[in-house]
Amino acid sequence: MSTKKIEIMDTTLRDGEQTSGVSFAANEKLTIAQLLLEELKVDRIEIASARVSQGEFNAVKNITNWATSQQHLDKIEVLTFVDGGTSIQWMEDAGAKVQNLLTKGSLNHLTYQLRKTPEEHFSEIAETIQLAQAKGIATNVYLEDWSNGMRDSRNYVYQYLDFIAQQPVKRVMLPDTLGILTPKESFEYLQEIKQKYPNLHLDFHCHNDYDLSVANAMEAIKGGADGLHLTLNGMGERAGNAPLASVVACVNDFMPAYKIEVNETALYKVSKLVEAFTGFKIPESKPIVGENVFTQTAGIHADGDNKKNLYFNDLLPERFGRKRKYALGKTSGKANIQKNLSELGIQLTDAELKKVTARVIELGDKKELVTQHDLPYIISDVLNSDTIDDKKVNIVSYVLTHAKGLRPSTTVALSFDGEVVEETASGDGQYDAFIKALKKIYQKKKLDLPRLTDYAVRIPPGSHSDALCETVITWNLNGKEYKTRGLDSDQTVSAIMATEKMLNII
Repeated sequence: MSTKKIEIMDTTLRDGEQTSGVSFAANEKLTIAQLLLEELKVDRIEIASARVSQGEFNAVKNITNWATSQQHLDKIEVLTFVDGGTSIQWMEDAGAKVQNLLTKGSLNHLTYQLRKTPEEHFSEIAETIQLAQAKGIATNVYLEDWSNGMRDSRNYVYQYLDFIAQQPVKRVMLPDTLGILTPKESFEYLQEIKQKYPNLHLDFHCHNDYDLSVANAMEAIKGGADGLHLTLNGMGERAGNAPLASVVACVNDFMPAYKIEVNETALYKVSKLVEAFTGFKIPESKPIVGENVFTQTAGIHADGDNKKNLYFNDLLPERFGRKRKYALGKTSGKANIQKNLSELGIQLTDAELKKVTARVIELGDKKELVTQHDLPYIISDVLNSDTIDDKKVNIVSYVLTHAKGLRPSTTVALSFDGEVVEETASGDGQYDAFIKALKKIYQKKKLDLPRLTDYAVRIPPGSHSDALCETVITWNLNGKEYKTRGLDSDQTVSAIMATEKMLNII
């Protein structure tokens, strides 16, 4: 079966830059342009609006210089205006060779914004196209507000298309400027126009105001669209544009009669770079590129993956240069933990695995995020705790207080073989107060307490979570050194856990 190629024009650097608070520096635009064309291999990129600023001019100049050296200049496009040739001159100076001319696709826009008749508008468009042609610049045309035009002034839209079909344009670009279309309308409008103008190359440019942009893009292709306008991470004004990653995946998986020649494996890498440049955070649950979308959380899902990949679908993370992860938290089962341990090359007995699982669930109940990097620490803490078979000293209870203008204080209740002793002390910090209260108890029991010689706090290397804090304390008693460690989400609590281990060791 023959397939129809769908041309992809990425407009992250132009329409995507209209995301509130986003502005690319010239070197960032060049880097993204290079990645879009050479890594992602989109067909075309729209990189700027003419006449915006000197900085925008410099950015376009940088990109066109690079594109010329790499034979990509015909893939570089700039939004221009019907302005008597000012945009054309700007483009010529910047070295660009393809203009995307913004024109009016609805009678409302034409009447109330330009205050012109269709005939006046068409005449000025024709002059602009002729001027561009004389300068060696190719023309695509945008019909701004085309979707409303189809709903409210269809006769005008067809009057315009009758005119533009006679002009030397490469592409007619049909934008759902305000994101109002339904999938049904997207299909019907494109089909209607394609049947009437089979020789026109039609691009569909959709916005996401109703969260229908991906569905609209798919239906527009079925209706006859030859190309789509998309952005990385769905960036764009208001609710954004149709997201590149989602549309590519949907067309590849659900529309075998069509093909998109975008390199899926580079989608995540380039999306993350754009996130870093813009500060425009990718939602963690965003399909394909969100941090959590290839993470199994429930233990039953991890178990199913071990049994013939029962919870896999066609969106395999490897397609997009990613890996499947198994989250650790209160819904984790042994299968989740085994998956993570396997990646770390760690093997545990069933009994050890059960204890580690219980500790992970305990942390999850505190709403702590546990990562794979935390696991070796948890294992060490849990298994090390079990080396003390018979705890003679137990910290039964403690109260830590910290108030503005007052020294921190601690009340500690300590059990020696069932006998509970309680003391209160203040100190320079909560743990200092805890140690001073402990000293009072040991003096009362006429026992020696080791001297604290070193205190180190860290989080597991590579962990980006706040789930675990490891405190390692070095003690000295009668010339003999002891080192104990505690693990908890709270630094002071982890230090107290390390202290309790020391009390039992001595």
